[in-house]
Amino acid sequence: MNAGRATWSAGSVILLLLLCYFWIGLTPFAHSDGKGGLPSTGNLLNQMVIIVLFTMAIANLWRNPGRSALFSPHALLALILLWFCFVSLLSFDPATAFRRIVYALLVCGCANAALLLPRDSRDFARVLATGTVVILLLNYFAVIAMPTVGIHGSNEVEAALAGDWRGIFGHKNAAAAGMVYLVLFGLYLRKASYPRLGSIIAILAAIFLLFAGGKTSTAMLPAVLLLGWLFEHCRPLRALLTIGLVIAMNVILIGLSSSPATSSILASVGIDATFTGRSSIWAFALARISDAPIMGYGFQLLWGSEFLRDITTESWAFLAAHSHNSFLETLLNGGFPALILMILWLLILPLRDAGEAFATQNDVGLTRLFLRIWIFSILLAGLENLFFVNNGPLWFTMLIAVFGLRLQAGASLQSRQ
Repeated sequence: MNAGRATWSAGSVILLLLLCYFWIGLTPFAHSDGKGGLPSTGNLLNQMVIIVLFTMAIANLWRNPGRSALFSPHALLALILLWFCFVSLLSFDPATAFRRIVYALLVCGCANAALLLPRDSRDFARVLATGTVVILLLNYFAVIAMPTVGIHGSNEVEAALAGDWRGIFGHKNAAAAGMVYLVLFGLYLRKASYPRLGSIIAILAAIFLLFAGGKTSTAMLPAVLLLGWLFEHCRPLRALLTIGLVIAMNVILIGLSSSPATSSILASVGIDATFTGRSSIWAFALARISDAPIMGYGFQLLWGSEFLRDITTESWAFLAAHSHNSFLETLLNGGFPALILMILWLLILPLRDAGEAFATQNDVGLTRLFLRIWIFSILLAGLENLFFVNNGPLWFTMLIAVFGLRLQAGASLQSRQ
């Protein structure tokens, strides 16, 4: 690689800014109560920043022949957007829903453009390495130098989390999930011109993951690495290992939590059958879904709304911030049509794209990175609200993987022609 190629292009700088915005935010050390300092869609400054970043990214790609890949698959994403607009128009707060839909559209555009901004995979690896180092340093700085920010305290609402690391994230669960992504970044960088730095990143992120106390994310990391290897080497099992596992996981988790007999058996062996209180929230969400199975309640409108407070219920679950399950949340946002469209976009198409990408040897390391991120994300979606959560890095990173697999599949197909 010559010196000219080693310089930072405008696209690489914009990509780094996008990574910093979604992973670090504008006020990374502002939270001390567990509520977080990552970007909030309701903040005017954050809205202005995302508009500027989106405009910069699109302007940089204006003459890029790859710009036709933006928002691909176009028809499917248009259907998803139009359906959310339709159900939100008939909801109890259309203005708020439309504002959030526009923000979601900008985030999708930024995530898709992010992969087209670097000149090549070396540029991408260099930006990813730089951004990841900055993110890790800030998280460790928060823990070491600002423990009231970087570590959960006993004076918070969730006092049981005292001592768990969260770094610049608002909650230890988000920190744990973020660290899994960083481990995967490090493993990729080990094979992409940064062997020592990639190893250090993976080790530091793994250490932070352990101290964050995120049991789910910690257990999922080795499972994701195994599933990724099996996906790559056992073609007939690909659908079973991914979509089949996601379906089984959601059915089993929600089924176990709603069965008193099963709950008592799990409790007798020391397993929390409520999954840290999620069972009550899932039951409440399912009851709301049964009331509006086709239309839902509008895009990101139900939780915390006056409409929900007017519902007579003895459950505390109506106070929750979200349903802690991305698929239930999609049903609440837009009913079964929205769920079908989202499954097609986020599960079925990436499964096909990953298979196409592995069909050739077109940058297998990059395809492997996107595959691992995608597998972890769809598994995490069964326990956390991930889809269209536009504040923070989780949804943005999942989108990069989904769009990345599609671009890798397209590159593989072109290489055959």
